[in-house]
Amino acid sequence: MTTFFGHPRGLATLFFTEMWERFGFYGARAILIYFMTARIAQGGLGFSTSQAAIIYGLFLSSVYLLSLPGGWIADNILGQRKAVLYGGFIIAAGYYLMAVPGLVAFYGALTLVVLGTGLLKPNVSTIVGGLYAEKDPRRDAGFSIFYMGINTGALLAPFIVGTVGEKINYRYGLALSGLGMTLGIVQYMLGARHLGDAGYPPPTNPVARQRALLVGGALAVIVAGIAFLATTGVISAQGISDGFGAFLTILTVVVFSALLLAPGWTPVERKRLAAIFILFLASAMFWSAFEQAGSTLSLFAQRSTRLSIFGMAFPASWFQILNSTFLVIFAPVFAVIWVKLGKREPSTTIKFTLGLVFVAAGFAVLIPVANGTAVSPLWLTLTYLLHTIGELCLSPVGLSAMTKLAPARIAAMIMGIWFLSISVGEFIGGRVAALYEQFPLSMLFGIVALFCIACAAVLICFNGPMKKLSGGVN
Repeated sequence: MTTFFGHPRGLATLFFTEMWERFGFYGARAILIYFMTARIAQGGLGFSTSQAAIIYGLFLSSVYLLSLPGGWIADNILGQRKAVLYGGFIIAAGYYLMAVPGLVAFYGALTLVVLGTGLLKPNVSTIVGGLYAEKDPRRDAGFSIFYMGINTGALLAPFIVGTVGEKINYRYGLALSGLGMTLGIVQYMLGARHLGDAGYPPPTNPVARQRALLVGGALAVIVAGIAFLATTGVISAQGISDGFGAFLTILTVVVFSALLLAPGWTPVERKRLAAIFILFLASAMFWSAFEQAGSTLSLFAQRSTRLSIFGMAFPASWFQILNSTFLVIFAPVFAVIWVKLGKREPSTTIKFTLGLVFVAAGFAVLIPVANGTAVSPLWLTLTYLLHTIGELCLSPVGLSAMTKLAPARIAAMIMGIWFLSISVGEFIGGRVAALYEQFPLSMLFGIVALFCIACAAVLICFNGPMKKLSGGVN
């Protein structure tokens, strides 16, 4: 039987699908805030730093938020396989639309990328989990390999999208993200035969199907409506952000209340849902700091860092390569470490704690130079290294934990909840980035570092209870 590095052959199909989707996403992420803050005469949109940071946070938060209904729609209408395919087509259309001038096209493009990623992102990860039996010891290592594919795309993107965007034209660079997604769609269609039974079609349930259609259609209309109001200036970015923050808070409370209080769960399933909630909170705090890579840290790279090394100049967006480079290097190492440790492998809770500690350390090392100019690029390099170690301790582990803890009948929905945690983190990170010009950077970075350390200290206290709640899942 053909395998992919000792794993099911279908992992290769999903590896390259997600690689090209992430190429598009991280390409846009690398230059989006530069595009928004650049003057109109320079090919940008002329937004203020605060407005651009808020829109950036809303965009990334919405991308992950829509993963929740995207998983539900896959469970009840499309199945994971079709959801990934249709989501890819919508994403590609969104990136191509970014080449068209005007705010209407810009907000329309963001809307399409948000809707498409909401369909694709949770379901491609769910299919990865479906390639393995429940007790297959290769599962965590498989997700680490899958994660390496994600970051291979993220590694290529700043070189291509970032360089074209900063050196030639931002719109051309953003449109290249659509080409990446197109390649991912073609590859996915050609390799679908290797997925076996993973990504099963949804059960026939006319009532659930009708509800999912109504919810999916309503969400598409709401997102499009908000984008239209933003385009016409009826609602400001600040106003949308305030409303969105309230909505995220209410949604989180409602989702977990509904899950935890719903009848029909076994005692083990109910405890595991409680464990998912704790991991959800830790994940949100981690991503609120980590995902400032494309906002606060990108602005620091552009405005405060020396953009040359050994006398050779480079675009500010190339700093986005560092995280992906370190991930490609160290993801296989971590995959081997978790397998080699065997019974001594740290629990998921300990791994999450380490993730928070390392992301805090990444901000802490910048405090001494935060208020300087022409800062050596080595400082940001160290920050991205520490953040990468933290990411490897938390992100692939979190993906794997969701597939192990989730009741089988709501597997895709639980993956959507995982991405909801990232959405909450992205939103918080965007609001923090909006303060970039209002506080000394040393203070801003210090507060972020202290907050993450405090969260890590609280989480470590839950290590014992989490083992009981997880019901035998490490």
